[in-house]
Amino acid sequence: MEHVTHHGRRIAYRVSEGDGEEPAILFVHGSGGTHTIWKAQARLRDTAPVVSLDLSGHGESEDVDAEPGPETLAAYADDVVAVAEETDATVFCGNSLGGAVVLQAVISRGLSPAGVVLAGTGAKLTVLEDLLRWLEDDFDRAVEWLHDPDRLFHDPDDRTLEASREAMRAAGQRVTHRDFATSNEFDVRGDLDRVDVPALAVVGEHDGLTPPWYHEALAESIPDCDLAVIESAAHLTMLERPEAFNAAVETFLDRL
Repeated sequence: MEHVTHHGRRIAYRVSEGDGEEPAILFVHGSGGTHTIWKAQARLRDTAPVVSLDLSGHGESEDVDAEPGPETLAAYADDVVAVAEETDATVFCGNSLGGAVVLQAVISRGLSPAGVVLAGTGAKLTVLEDLLRWLEDDFDRAVEWLHDPDRLFHDPDDRTLEASREAMRAAGQRVTHRDFATSNEFDVRGDLDRVDVPALAVVGEHDGLTPPWYHEALAESIPDCDLAVIESAAHLTMLERPEAFNAAVETFLDRL
């Protein structure tokens, strides 16, 4: 892992380079995740260098003292900006909360990347009230609920399912609750016309957390946005159907 320090905290990221000559693409994980959810996207390195980071408080990155909501979202956007500047990444890909962070960076920071990929996300990310309560009071129940069919995954093997559970437990209750509470306050539905860069919305056909219609709305409201629906997948398409996900990203990079 490599590191960059900004705003007094040290942020970890990984770079995977191959023969790709396209500008680097930066991958941003979602709630309770780390850079490891993008392990299969390292295969894209022969198209473009692949960068994936741990947001503040996740994985090997130092935490930030921030309240859930806009304050946390702004801190995470700072992480993305710092890593992008350090690695010269010009395409951003965010999953779930990571997609919100990418949209925040473009809309509120005035960043103009070459393109953005918005995977399993939306312009508003309402979180079930019961889930927010379980994340505070019954973390194990929240983790199990998220791993029920057609939430994070559609039809995963047992190894993938257990690895995902363990990763969320490793992120911890406090950080994971902060992530989901931040997602719950996110709403840029009135600002999508300010996303003035090419975009791709990617969704699993069985995603029960950020369903396909979230992505149809992104494609309709962002001035230049394509839509890709990944069959036989739910929320974490990059893990469940990596070949199809990577093919969609490669097609987008070719268009850029």
